[in-house]
Formats: sequence, C-alpha cells, structure tokens
Amino acid sequence: MTTLPPGPSAARKFSALPAAARSGAGAQEARANALALSLAGFCFCLYTVLSVSRHRLMLTTGYDLGIFEQAVRSYAHGRLPVSELKGHDYPLLGDHFSPITATLAPFYRLWPSPYTLLVAQAFLLALAVVPLTRWARRAMGTVGAVVIGMGFGLSWGIAQTVGFDFHEVCFAVPLIAFSVEALGNERWRAAAAWSLPLLLVKEDLGLTVAAVGLYIALRGRRRLGIVTAVVGVTGTALTMLVVIPAFNPDGVFAYFDKVSDGSGTSASSLLAQYTLGLVTPWVKQLTLLMLLAPTAFLALRSPLTFIALPTLAWRFASANEAYWGTKFHYSAVLMPVVFGAFVDALQRIRRRTVSDGPPDTVRGTLVASALFTVLTLPLHPFAQLAEASTYTPGARVAVATRLLEMIPDGATVSASNRFVPQLTRRCTVVVLGMPQNQEAPDWVVADTVEPQGWPIGRDQEVTEIARFREKGYEVVANEDGVVLLRRA
Repeated sequence: MTTLPPGPSAARKFSALPAAARSGAGAQEARANALALSLAGFCFCLYTVLSVSRHRLMLTTGYDLGIFEQAVRSYAHGRLPVSELKGHDYPLLGDHFSPITATLAPFYRLWPSPYTLLVAQAFLLALAVVPLTRWARRAMGTVGAVVIGMGFGLSWGIAQTVGFDFHEVCFAVPLIAFSVEALGNERWRAAAAWSLPLLLVKEDLGLTVAAVGLYIALRGRRRLGIVTAVVGVTGTALTMLVVIPAFNPDGVFAYFDKVSDGSGTSASSLLAQYTLGLVTPWVKQLTLLMLLAPTAFLALRSPLTFIALPTLAWRFASANEAYWGTKFHYSAVLMPVVFGAFVDALQRIRRRTVSDGPPDTVRGTLVASALFTVLTLPLHPFAQLAEASTYTPGARVAVATRLLEMIPDGATVSASNRFVPQLTRRCTVVVLGMPQNQEAPDWVVADTVEPQGWPIGRDQEVTEIARFREKGYEVVANEDGVVLLRRA
C-alpha cells in the first residue's frame, strides 16, 4: 500500500510522483475517508439512539443535562449562561469556563429541546472516529482501521459519556483526536491549531494544550511547541484565577478544594500523597488498567501517551473519589489519546518489521484489542441497546409525562432530579431538595417511588412533599407515586 510521508513537505512530494502513482494514492485516500465516515456514521446512530432512548425513559437528570440546557438556552436568547439549578440566576461562567457551548445556541433556537444537546454530543463524539480511523487505514490497512475505529467508538470511556447526560467534554474529544493524529504524522502546526480551542471547552484542558506544546518542542519544533505550551498554561491560570472568580458570586474558583493544598500535612505525608497516593487506592489502578487494556498495553510504547498525563494527574490527585474511577464522562478525553498512541505504536512496529515479513505482533495485538472491545460491551451503557425495555417506556413514564404536561409554560417548578430535563426547555426549574431550592415555586413534582436517588432519596422526597403541603400547596395529581402539587 502506498503511504504518503507525513509533514509539511507531503504535498510537494505528492506532486512530484508520476500521474499513475498520484492516482493510486488518491484512491487510497478516498477509501480511507469513506471507511472513516462510515464508521463515524454508525457510531453517531448508536450514540443518538442510546441518548434519545435514555431521555425518553426519563433516565437523564437535571445534574447535568438540565444545567447545560439552561446554559444553551441563555445563549440562544442572547444572554450569558445562567442556571437556576445552581442557584438563582447563577452565572455558569463562574462555575466552569465552557463558552464553546454557545456554538449550540443557533441549533437550539431552531429546536429548543434537550434532544438538541444530546444529538450534538452524539455527532461530536462520533466525529472523533474519523481522524483515528483514517490514520489507522493509511498505517495498517482496512482491518486495522476497523479495529481501531470501532475500538475507540465502542470504548468504555465514550460509552460512559453517552450514557450520562450531556457534558462539554464532547467538544474536546474530536479536537484531541485530530490533534493527536496530527502529532503522530508530524504535522506540528495542525496539531497545535487543533489543540488551542480546548481552552474554550473547560479550564483544566489548557494543561492538555500545554502537553501538546511540550511534545512538539521535544520533537524538534521548539519555538512552536514552547509558544503552544505557554498559551495552554496561561489560559488555564487566567480562567481559574481571574475569569471564573470574576463571574463567581463568591469571587473564587470553587473547585480548588477538590485537591488538597497540603496545609497541616507533614512533608512525608505530602510526599506519599503525590507519589504512591497518585496510584492508590486500587480504583486508580483499575482505571489505568482499563485505559491501556484496549491497546493490549501497546500504547505505552508510544510517546503520545504523554498527552494523557495532565488529566490523569489532576484526577488522581483530587480528593473527590468520583474522579478516580471509570464512571461518568471523566475518561472521554483520554480515549482519543490512548487509541492515537495505539496507532502510533503499531505504525512503529510495522516500520521495523516490514523487511522481516508479516508483522505477527501487529496482527496479534489487533486481535487482542478487538476481543477486549467485544467482551466489555456488556459491561457499559451500550449494552442497553440490546434490551427491549430501552425502546418501550413503561406505564410510570407515561403517567409522569402526562402529569408534567399539566405544568404550564413559563412556570417555576421544583422537581425530582430525573424530571428536571423534561421541563427545562419551557419552565424555570430547580431540583427538589437542593439547598438553593425555591421556597415558593408555582409547582412541585416528585417521584416518591423510584426517584433517581440524588440529591435526596425516596424518604426525603416524601418529606419534601409533606413540607410543601404544610405550606398550603394543593395536590393536583398523585398517580403511581408521581405527585404533582400547585401553590394555592
């Protein structure tokens, strides 16, 4: 297979090839693009079906789909993002710095619905399949490209993201995938350019930009790399220390307390915390194992794994146990790095073994990767697609839908967490039981049988209903444990 050399001189070398060679290379490129788009299209359909089905089943929540819908809704009406779920007119730029979500505002104006966010997330995550598959197709052929493309597209990190509401990291995943692919092919300017928009996705991703810059500098493009790294570090510092506190009602970056500052800790304890403590307890080791296992641990042979270190470092240094494991959306930004490193490592092996006959190591590793992808499918949210209940909302969902439709547009509502995103497009909603709960909403709706369980459980939901009834709220409906109250 003809493979064009990477780098800025590729176009000149391509034009110097004979016409027949250029035609063959062009056909190879067209086939690589077609395969990449096909796999991405399949993943987009998969993600969309799962996300939409979960929302129809009322499995999405106010924290976080409701918060992001309130943000995009603000942008769509020409305002800076606020969320009643976080507090009265709470400025979300004072919580996390994610102005890139404003790009969804035009689509939300056309289709004001949480489905807009869910479909957009499906598209962005599927888009990341394209550069990884295309790169793998050039490096290893069709079979290798399918294994890499589907391995990434069906990976547990992406599955957990699709299976848990909407999050701004869906913008970061394709940006990182394109940047890593450019790094692997020594297109340094393209790699830097793809990484810079990460500064608009979330405040911590400036450290990933810095890692991209350091990688470029270490590979020889010192000036470009250093500038990129400085921009990344500066961007993170400015957003955490200046921009977010400027918007925050308390004038601080509220998440510094997630990482211990070491005050009141002995030097030996602090040393242990930031050495052995970065890989203990065992859940951190499990996360590392799950990250590397899809590549049969071959990703460790690529220096591209360096790009994952900033994200792993802040997660494992955090005191918040939710950051350590494999749940939720926290590992989504790591998946394109790991699979990009996988392609890079396989490419390096092929270059060394091409003169010695078929690269058995490459074939064996691809088989191991494909097996891991298949065997772990039942363990994460994509397994829900094989369940009939995913496509058939039950009687309680029908009851809840009917009762929620009784709430008029524009009303203020205090609702159970799982009911919130069903209302955010047309009402001002807060989560029942949260400290910033409105004291006198127009309506209250609660699930007293099967609540989502956060921030309050079933008993607390019942207590909240009793509290509002004591304040004079009247019961409009009480069916299958779904209770709807109206302020008298």
